[in-house]
Amino acid sequence: MIKYGIGHNPTDLQEIIASNHKKIRKQQGLTQEELAIRAGVSLGSLKRFERTGQISLEALLKLAACLNRMEEFEMLFRPLENYKAIEKLFSDNKR
Repeated sequence: MIKYGIGHNPTDLQEIIASNHKKIRKQQGLTQEELAIRAGVSLGSLKRFERTGQISLEALLKLAACLNRMEEFEMLFRPLENYKAIEKLFSDNKR
């Protein structure tokens, strides 16, 4: 069994993302049908996503692209910078 920290569990986060997506879609004045067509995602997938938070990654990225939110995905799973290696390059140890 996977134990989760004090943050949101995956199911909670799915629902939050779906809710935020729906708000953004409405702010941009798009109906579910319009967004589904523009994104190339089935209307059923979009409706299920907004209701349950369940959607394929590919479909989610297509929706994000249509809503101009791709930059948020580009930040996911970025490797951390190795600052110790960078600091070592500029250290005074070679003097």
